[in-house]
Amino acid sequence: MAVTEPAPVELPPAHEGILRRQALRESAARTYARSLPIVPVRARGMTIEGADGRRYLDCLSGAGTLALGHNHPVVLEAVRKVIDSGAPLHVLDLATPVKDAFTTELFSTLPREFADNARIQFCGPAGTDAVEAAFKLVRAATGRSELLAFTGAYHGMTAGALAASGGATDVRVTRLPFPRRYRCPFGAGGERGADIAARWTEYLLDDPKSGVPEPAAMILEPVQGEGGVNPAPDGWMRRMREITRERSIALIADEVQTGVGRTGTFWAVEHSGIVPDVMVLSKAIGGSLPLAVIVYRSELDLWQPGAHAGTFRGNQLAMAAGAATLAYVREHRLAERAGTLGARMLAALQALSADHPSIGDVRGRGLMIGIELVDPEAGPPTVTAENGSAPPPDPALATAVQQECLRRGLIVELGGRHGAVVRLLPPLTLTDEQATAVVDRLADALRAAERSPYRRAAAGPTR
Repeated sequence: MAVTEPAPVELPPAHEGILRRQALRESAARTYARSLPIVPVRARGMTIEGADGRRYLDCLSGAGTLALGHNHPVVLEAVRKVIDSGAPLHVLDLATPVKDAFTTELFSTLPREFADNARIQFCGPAGTDAVEAAFKLVRAATGRSELLAFTGAYHGMTAGALAASGGATDVRVTRLPFPRRYRCPFGAGGERGADIAARWTEYLLDDPKSGVPEPAAMILEPVQGEGGVNPAPDGWMRRMREITRERSIALIADEVQTGVGRTGTFWAVEHSGIVPDVMVLSKAIGGSLPLAVIVYRSELDLWQPGAHAGTFRGNQLAMAAGAATLAYVREHRLAERAGTLGARMLAALQALSADHPSIGDVRGRGLMIGIELVDPEAGPPTVTAENGSAPPPDPALATAVQQECLRRGLIVELGGRHGAVVRLLPPLTLTDEQATAVVDRLADALRAAERSPYRRAAAGPTR
């Protein structure tokens, strides 16, 4: 498919004014607005229309929230039905028909062995709230306070969740190596690197002089998203399940971004066949509206009434939208579709590397894809990869690619340790034609960025 670049449009005063007032009024902590200076006014499916009249293919999807894309008819119908019914929109944690329908649909999608002996806790509106609830749950159930987490992890921005994330400092969380095929921390990669990582984990837990206290839980992402789209090897996932089970350590699977069909199975833990003790769920389960829950083994349900609460844990509109989304993904087999189409996109992007040495690695699972950009001329390799040397990452080039994508009507995100991974999170309703357009526009943007005299400019913050 030929790439057609949208014609330049002069920004109308209203568009410029909104962006200017945002910059003046909002905090310095704002993130996406810095790298995506657009003003969305309409959206449908994968397409966003800005106030300047330009249209964009959205491969960010609310950071993975929009499983069905923007304003999907089944989501809108579910929300309207609740509003028109006169049902209360705020109910704290009281039982309602809407909540019952959501819980029933959610449990029907979970691995049977897990769902048959599970409890659910509705948390605050964001995934980080659910992470905090999971930590509180396992600490109350085990009487222990220490946690195991992984390098490159991202679990949210509240204090406890951030402490378990990869950029934390001065915290009481034991950091374990997450296996990576590219830039393996042990210089091995593949099954060998994953085996070393697992052996190191066992060693730390069993060595009485390791300085690692007996932990309450291990938290992991089946695919690290913010960490650079690093899928956990299935065999390694099974090893982590064995290690934690044998030592009575609760295993928490953070499926906030990987859940609801994103990786090619309904829940990413299904690739490895493991059954965790706790699953942390948010983003897509709310059908684009704020909703977060934890689902966990009933044996852990030892906390007292009020041990974890929140005013906005009964969002009726989000539950209705979420139930409709879960049912649609299940009935239309969108998880399988994500696996098939994602593999096709991965192959097309990997083929680009033959003509682009700046593509260090293409990886992902389903419609969760990352392209790590490198500078092959910037000195010696920093780490040995499974298949050879790994040139230094090139965050400046990644930033340039993101901006060139935006000029071509494509919204992408950056991630990874150095912000050098271009991330794709399209909706599961992505068509074949849209998938081709995404690859074509990205390839064209990469060519333009490689020619750009600004590619060596220092990249600003993107998150």
